[in-house]
Amino acid sequence: MSLWLLAAVVLAGCQSTPPPTFSSGLELSNDPMFASDPLSGSNGSPAGATGQGIRFKPEDVMNINFVGPENIVIPPFEGRISEDGNITLPLIGSIKAAGKTATELQKDIHDAYVPKYYLRLTVTVRGQDRFYYVGGEVKAPNRYLCLGEITLTKAIQTASDFTDWAQKKKVTITRADGKSVGPINCIKVLEGKLPDPLIYPGDKIYVPRRGL
Repeated sequence: MSLWLLAAVVLAGCQSTPPPTFSSGLELSNDPMFASDPLSGSNGSPAGATGQGIRFKPEDVMNINFVGPENIVIPPFEGRISEDGNITLPLIGSIKAAGKTATELQKDIHDAYVPKYYLRLTVTVRGQDRFYYVGGEVKAPNRYLCLGEITLTKAIQTASDFTDWAQKKKVTITRADGKSVGPINCIKVLEGKLPDPLIYPGDKIYVPRRGL
């Protein structure tokens, strides 16, 4: 066999060898409510809203499930995050949950179990749906799913915007803890003369009618 033919055979054999693949054993939830980062660009808000997802906070209810190819003996977790921001799981004990997204918490729990206790494990974290409410003089008053960071004017746009009778200068926000913010002049907000407040899960936006 000539040298050039031998070289061609060797080269073809090298090109046909596929690269090795690796699996981490970590599978994350595809729940659209907990989109992947840049939700780690947190604004530090107490209610837990972030760029593309929601961060857990104390007293939030969550469900955590464990699945694996081995004989997994970890029972599902369903409960509230404690006031100090932690949850307690078998074998690994207390783990910080508040301030994290579902994606981040899933990874932290997975890494606490694997490989110390299991070689492979799938962790799925789900939180309760969170809503904000828009009422009064908007075209589509309703509750809306809080999928991530949203401001007052964007929330009103989600509700199909103001009606013709809206008093845009006296919009109020009632937070989930009962505290009131406003009245807010949305005209100046839209003009860039005032900041656009962030809306958090449980907030209630009310747009009054002109003349009231």
